[in-house]
Amino acid sequence: MIRCPECSAEIDVDEDEVEEGEILSCPECESELEVSQTHPVHLNIIADDEDEEDDEEEEGKVGENGDLIEDDDDEEEEEEDEE
Repeated sequence: MIRCPECSAEIDVDEDEVEEGEILSCPECESELEVSQTHPVHLNIIADDEDEEDDEEEEGKVGENGDLIEDDDDEEEEEEDEE
C-alpha cells in the first residue's frame, strides 16, 4: 500500500503491476501522480500547468530583479475606459 504525496490517501497499487513513468490518479484528491520508482513504489505529483499559469496571473509576474512586471494590455484597457 502506498500513499498519495498530495493528500496522504492510501492508493492500492501492487509494485509488480506498475512501471516507471506510468501515470496514476489519486482516488481521493484526483491528483495525477507519476511512478518515479518501483520496488518500492515512489510517486511524484505531476504539476498542472494551467494551475501554475493561473497562480502567476493572480500573483503578478516578477522580473529577474524582483520587480513586478505590468501587463501592457491592462494599461491600454484603462486608457480606453478613461475616454
